[in-house]
Amino acid sequence: MPASFTPKKSPNEQKLKALFVAGALFFAGITAESAQAAVVTSVRPLGFIAAAIADGVTPTEVLLPDGASPHDYALRPSDVQRLQSAELVIWVGPEMEAFLTKPLASHSAAPQISLASLPAIQSVLIKESEHHEDEHAEAEEHEHHDAADHDDADHQHEHEHAHGSADAHHDHGANDDADAHEGHHHGEYNMHIWLSPEMAKQTAIAIHAKLLELMPQKKDKLDANLFNFTDQLAQTEEKVVNMLAPVKGKGYFVFHDAYGYFEKRFGLSPLGYFTINPAIQPGAQRLHQIRTQLVEQKAVCVFAEPQFRPAVINAVAKGTDVRTGVLDPLGSNIALSKDSYAEFLLQLSDQYSRCLEKRS
Repeated sequence: MPASFTPKKSPNEQKLKALFVAGALFFAGITAESAQAAVVTSVRPLGFIAAAIADGVTPTEVLLPDGASPHDYALRPSDVQRLQSAELVIWVGPEMEAFLTKPLASHSAAPQISLASLPAIQSVLIKESEHHEDEHAEAEEHEHHDAADHDDADHQHEHEHAHGSADAHHDHGANDDADAHEGHHHGEYNMHIWLSPEMAKQTAIAIHAKLLELMPQKKDKLDANLFNFTDQLAQTEEKVVNMLAPVKGKGYFVFHDAYGYFEKRFGLSPLGYFTINPAIQPGAQRLHQIRTQLVEQKAVCVFAEPQFRPAVINAVAKGTDVRTGVLDPLGSNIALSKDSYAEFLLQLSDQYSRCLEKRS
């Protein structure tokens, strides 16, 4: 039988084969990376909790950039891509992040946890401040006067706007921002759940359960992460209690009505807030009430926020002995790590005590 003949490959064919192999390896790498897509959280504090549970298992990313607020954020195309490729999306719910409602309702959406829908969290939610209705009426009055300044002739349109007409919001070009305003401002419950250590623990338990469902082979690591998080959380709460003990009973105002869970847990004494929805400036009646209490020395501090630093706070405090401070409810300067939620609670506590105790 004649010997078989194998034609020698030309240099061009060899190069093509090498390119093909390299391409196959490249796309295989992409596929492997996609299989390890990140856990994506809406806001940074939820990312702190997720990073602790997912430590050594899968990366964690935060959707909102530093300086942005969930109250008025608008998704970018790159955000939508991140949501679609995520391993798991964690958010509070439409009452807080209205901008996520439609993307996460899509049939192509990634697995998700809507924390406000969990029974363990629903059972410990607290309602918005008792002054909600007065603040709501004041905000509408404020918007009414703004509309009047822009268009005195259109009296009927102003009348509808002052009564909360959805059409009026649409005519002002609010679109999805109107949904965000409506969802938070008219919400019955305080949805800043990451400011509650108890709800942070329930959030960690829910993330652990979902990741265990998605990655059962990582059970040992996930179990260890949850144990470490809850143990560190208990220790951190004790530290915060000690840090804030000297300032109990000292009155203050916060910029917006977000801190109720933290204040209730650690026995702080807020006198009130400037606004419920930080996208809306407080009305004249509200400012007069706050100014009166500052003059009467019922408050020792007023707090702004990095995301919203309105001049109105400085204007109201001007000429009084009240101090001004900054509370960061999102922990904007804290990097994601297994220890970041503890760092967040300690930083917030220090921000309170620094102003209330008059420390430099």
